[in-house]
Formats: sequence, structure tokens, C-alpha cells
Amino acid sequence: MNEPSKRQHSAEQREAIDVSDFVYAATGARVRRLTMPDGTHWFPAVDVCKELGHTNSRKALADHVPDEHREMLETVTGGYGLSIPAGRGWRRDLHVISLQGLILLVNACTKPTCAPFKRWVAEVIETVQREGSYSLDEAEVQPVEPGAPIAYAMPEQVAEAIVRLEAHNLQLDEELAGGQRESIGLQKETLTLQREMLATQQATLSVQQATLAVQQAMVRALERIADRFDTLVLERRPVTGHLTTLPTTESVLADWRERLSVTEDVWAVAVVIAPVLVEQGELREPLESIAARTGLSVRRVNECLRMLRKHACIRSRGGAEDGAPVYVLHRT
Repeated sequence: MNEPSKRQHSAEQREAIDVSDFVYAATGARVRRLTMPDGTHWFPAVDVCKELGHTNSRKALADHVPDEHREMLETVTGGYGLSIPAGRGWRRDLHVISLQGLILLVNACTKPTCAPFKRWVAEVIETVQREGSYSLDEAEVQPVEPGAPIAYAMPEQVAEAIVRLEAHNLQLDEELAGGQRESIGLQKETLTLQREMLATQQATLSVQQATLAVQQAMVRALERIADRFDTLVLERRPVTGHLTTLPTTESVLADWRERLSVTEDVWAVAVVIAPVLVEQGELREPLESIAARTGLSVRRVNECLRMLRKHACIRSRGGAEDGAPVYVLHRT
């Protein structure tokens, strides 16, 4: 058997208690661990201090762990010709402690969860002082493989500590699961409320849009009624002391001739728009349409309409939906 194999076999023989269970009973947590070829174990000091409640890891190491039981990770791995482990936060300058250093930190810890382990350590020391040695009881069931190491029963205090820790962790897991279920329930309720609020907002928006559409329709209807009323109302002019009848195309054109000296272009526009104003009460025809009917340019049609407005023949009533200007007869 070569030297590394001998050291490994020796380490297996010495490890009567699984180191993971041993550390778990001591710290109450599963901490990272590096196991060297000779069976020695090293632990990140920051992990151990965190689980034991040491807020200042540097001070805790200086106060409780001798130099021979604390080292830099690069120094430990380099002594065995090993490289730095990849991932999980392993760094060259990481402070690591041996298993004995871990036990020293546990003995300095005041957390109640460390008490069973510390009592067992005290019992071991007392037994060694009294009897000169301390031995673990062999397990009732031994491995059957040839050359397998002897199995030992875990000390009662260590086993009880592990059982209590596992029970505590299970309780924490159940509480966490309950909290998560409650959180998920609250999230679902919140999502349902948000959906209801969104539906309400959408319904409100739809009502507002419908109300606005009704209001716009009412405004357009009132405008048409007002325009129609202007057309149908009787002109109150003092002719032989009686009210005149509704204007005709001929009377409108005759009236316009008296008001202004019209040019041929203006008269062409007047002849086109007068029948529309009399029959429909308003003119909503685009300038391009009037230009096509008179043979004039759009610009000239606009100038002719401006001339008729200037001499109080027609007046503007804003614009139609398609952007065309709206004109009505001017009433005196």
C-alpha cells in the first residue's frame, strides 16, 4: 500500500463519528468543508463564525483559535500540492480552521444549541482524566466487508443534539412552507383584486366614452336645430306693415345686387350658393366643389365668399366635420 493510501486508510480508521454529523452537532449547521489527503478537515472560518453567532470573525479567531489551527486556504492546499477549489466562494486569502479550531470556537459560543455538544466534550475530558482514555461503544451492526473499519455508536449527547436540530429544522421548514403558502394566497388575492379593479376601470372608461359620444351627438343635434331655426324663422322686415314670407333664391339674389356692385366672378359664386342657402338653410359645400361648378379657382372662390361676407350677404358658422366651411344667410 502506497503512502497516500495508508494515510487515507488511517483517516478512515480514526473517523469513528462521521465528520459531517460531528460538525452539525457542534454548530447546528452544515458548513463547507475541505478534507485533505491525510484525512484532516478544514472549514471556512467565516462560515463557522456566522453559524455560531461570532459577529467579528477576526476577533473570534484571535481570541479562541491558536495559530496552528488556523491558516490561509492557499497555504493549506499548497502543502498538499492541490489547487484552490472552484466555485462556492473559495478564495486564496480565505481563512480556514481545523476541526480542533472549530471545537474551540464552539466552546467559546454561548448559543443554547451548542450546549449538548459542549457537555459531551466536558464528559470526554472528565472520563479521560478519570480513566485515562475515552472509547466509543461499538455499534450493534458491524460492516461485513473485509478490512472495513469498526463502526461505533454515536454518543448519546451528539445523537440527541442532531435529532433536536433536525426536528428544529423540520419545524422551520414547515413554518417556511406555511408562510410561503400564506404569501402565495395573499398574492393570489392581490392579483384577483387587481383584475377586478382593472375590470372596473375598463367599465368606467367605457361608460365615460359612451357618455362623451352622447354629449357630442347632442351638441351636433343642437347645432343642426339652431341652424335650421335660423333658416325657418320669419324675417321681420317693415314691408307695408306686414311680416315677409321666407326668402326665395330670387329675393336673396335681388337683395345681394342692391347691397354691392358684384363682379362676374362674385355673381357666379352667388348664383351657385344662393339656392343651397335658401333650401337647406346652410352651405357646407367644399370650396373645391364650388370652384368646379363655377369654373373658378379655389382661391378666387374664397375671395368671392369673403366679399359676400364683407357686405353682410352671408356669415360664417364655423366648419363641418370634414373641414369644409359652413355659411348661412346673414339676417338683418
